[in-house]
Amino acid sequence: MPTTPLQDSDLATLAKFDSPTIANVIELFECRAYNAGYTNETIRAVYPQLPPVVGYAATMTFRASQPAGRGEPFNKIGQVIEQYADAQRPLIAVIKDLDEPHVAATYGEIVVTCLKTFGFVGLMTDGAGRDYEQVQRLKFPCWTSSMIVSHGYNHLLDLNIPVLLGGLSLEPKDLLHADGNGIIHIPLPIASAVAELCAPFVAAEEVILQYTRDPGLTMAGLQEAIDKKNELVAGLMKQAKKMIPESW
Repeated sequence: MPTTPLQDSDLATLAKFDSPTIANVIELFECRAYNAGYTNETIRAVYPQLPPVVGYAATMTFRASQPAGRGEPFNKIGQVIEQYADAQRPLIAVIKDLDEPHVAATYGEIVVTCLKTFGFVGLMTDGAGRDYEQVQRLKFPCWTSSMIVSHGYNHLLDLNIPVLLGGLSLEPKDLLHADGNGIIHIPLPIASAVAELCAPFVAAEEVILQYTRDPGLTMAGLQEAIDKKNELVAGLMKQAKKMIPESW
């Protein structure tokens, strides 16, 4: 599978649209099941009012239920940042909490401050967070399952490994888009094409929305608008199929 990073312009375009739009556009390519490729209800945006973020997954695992054992890797946040010093930006920290149930926060103000300073644009975990107000002031997007007041025996374990987060299987460097609606994985081979088709897809949906604002609307007129929208989407689907790389 191609792993060439996107152009900055494509990343910026993707960040202009919400995650449901990204999900709708990915469906045009019919490259995966419609109920796959995104996190479930167990992970939610901590600050849903923040704009969408797009970045590459920097995966890691976490444990806090007991002190690090002998021979167990202990990666402090500084070591994590050093590990990803040469990684393609922007980065999103993806932290898999191995404790079940979760017993402590995977992040707080200091962790987030360090990540933000060194080029990370977001943090996602199926564990807990803390320092709600302090992190809110940093305007750093986070997605988590809960809040817990203590850091416990927090230590990061393995880096750059596959993880399962909220029902979503992720590999290191996977491209992610996230906002207040949730988190979605964008297949890198079609990511540039997804960026290109977002605006025309939104325009197709606007046909229906615009008609509902018509003071003289009728059911027949609404159906006509729906048919027009479907016609436009069908055309976009044909276009999307032609944009899929042959090598994928």
